[in-house]
Amino acid sequence: MNMMREVALIAGLALVIGLGYAWLNSARAAQPAVGQAAPAFRLQDQNGNWVALEDFRGKWIAVYFYPKADTPGCTKEACEFRDNIFAFEEIGATIIGISIDAIKDQKKFAEKYSLPFPLLADIDGRTAEAYGVLNNLGIMKLAKRQSFLIGPDGRIARHYEKVDPATHSKEVLADLKALAAKDPGAK
Repeated sequence: MNMMREVALIAGLALVIGLGYAWLNSARAAQPAVGQAAPAFRLQDQNGNWVALEDFRGKWIAVYFYPKADTPGCTKEACEFRDNIFAFEEIGATIIGISIDAIKDQKKFAEKYSLPFPLLADIDGRTAEAYGVLNNLGIMKLAKRQSFLIGPDGRIARHYEKVDPATHSKEVLADLKALAAKDPGAK
């Protein structure tokens, strides 16, 4: 019996060490810098439609990554973007949410909270990885809660590494208004 406990303890420690190592590795993933071209993506939204970064060339885009649909923080953040949608549209900006969730989970989330913008299903995590926000925990993958403001030229104008779900939409909107005022021709 003691031998089984020791084996279980060792296995548990190995799992914790492995998860810690995976977290550290994911935290070190390269992120595109402000001024660099935003990594291209082509993913399906909650309705199964294909959405690509290039579809929005010439427009401002707020791309926010979130860990899991219909969890408290992710719901708060999504609803804050929803509640400010008209202010974003007035500037000519698009909001796009991306997580590792399946299309059906994105659809349920969008319908439950009446989210009027694309929620993209990055099922394999490649887009999150390209943006340096993939948390690979070994047994599962999640996107880190980070956002990118992409300019009409396809370059990253702002990167938000620390996001408060309750105020983030307003923060992005304020930055977007300031940046759009400098480039009034971009819509």
